[in-house]
Amino acid sequence: MSVKNSISRREFLRWAIAAPVSAHFLPKLALALQEAIKEYPIIWLQTSTCSGCSVSVINTIHPSIKNVILEQVLPGHQLILSYHGTLMAASGTLSTDTARQTAEKYHGKYVLVVEGAIPTKSDGAYGSIGEDHGRPISMLKWIEFLGNNAMVTLTVGTCAAYGGIPSAAPNPSGCKGVSEVYETLNITTPVINIPGCPSHPDWFIGTVSKILLYGMPDPDELDEYGRLKLFFSRTVHNRCINRDYLDDGIMAERFGEEGCLLELGCKGPFTRADCPIRLWNGSVNWCISAGAPCIGCTEKGFPDEHSPIFQRR
Repeated sequence: MSVKNSISRREFLRWAIAAPVSAHFLPKLALALQEAIKEYPIIWLQTSTCSGCSVSVINTIHPSIKNVILEQVLPGHQLILSYHGTLMAASGTLSTDTARQTAEKYHGKYVLVVEGAIPTKSDGAYGSIGEDHGRPISMLKWIEFLGNNAMVTLTVGTCAAYGGIPSAAPNPSGCKGVSEVYETLNITTPVINIPGCPSHPDWFIGTVSKILLYGMPDPDELDEYGRLKLFFSRTVHNRCINRDYLDDGIMAERFGEEGCLLELGCKGPFTRADCPIRLWNGSVNWCISAGAPCIGCTEKGFPDEHSPIFQRR
C-alpha cells in the first residue's frame, strides 16, 4: 500500500516497542494513520463485554482517538468508524442497519473489531443485538455475518480473544473467544488477538496501523495465540521493576511490603506483555508499580487457570 507522508518500518517499530514516544514522531504517525485508514471502515461489535476495552482505547494519547477515527466522521468524508453501538449517536435498527450495509458495501474491505466473548449456547440465545422483523438477532449470528465478510478480525480484550471473564466457570451462556467460534463456523477470515483486561490502547492502535500501513503480519510475527510478538514476546517478569528483589530473595508477604510479589500471586513469570515499559493511563503507572501483582490478564485461560488470583500457583 502506498501512503502519503508514510512512516518507515523502522520508525514504526521504534514507536511500537519504546516508551515514551518522541514528540517528533507523533505527528508523522497520526498523519500516516489518517492517510492509511481512510479507505477502510471499522465495524466495532460489542458482544459479552463490560465496554472496558472501548473505554481504554478511547483514552489513547498519541495519537488521540479523535485523530485516528472521529475526525474522519465528517460530511464529505468516507466513514472510518462505521459502527460502534456505544459511541455512535444512532440507536436501534438505524444503527444496526449501518453495520449490515457497511459489510455489504465494503465486502472484504472493512476491519471487524470484536470486543467481548460470544455466547454460543442454545444457538446464541443468551446475547442479541437488534432485531429482524421483531425477532432478536443473536451476537453469534452477527459474528457469522460480519466475520465472513471482513478483511481481518481484531479481537480487543481477552474476552474476545479467548473467552475471558464471561467464559469463566460455570459459563452458563457458553461464551467463547472469536477464534474458537470461527473454527466452529468454518470462517477463514484472519484473526489477530489484542488481549488484556482491558487491552492497552497502544496495542490496538499499533496493531491497526501495522496492518494498514504494511499489510497482514507474516506468520512469524505472531505467537501461538495469535498476538503480535511486537507487544507480547517477553514476559512481565523479564522486565519487572521488582526483578532485583527476586534475585536477592526479598519476597513481600503482605501487600504494601517491599519485595517481589510472587508469593502474593503475581503471574508475571508466565504473562507476556510489555506493560513494564508501556505503562498505562498515559504512561503514568502500571499494576506492579502500584503495588498490585500481575494477574495475567493477557493470557489464554484467564481468569480460571490463574485462580486464585492472589495466591502463588
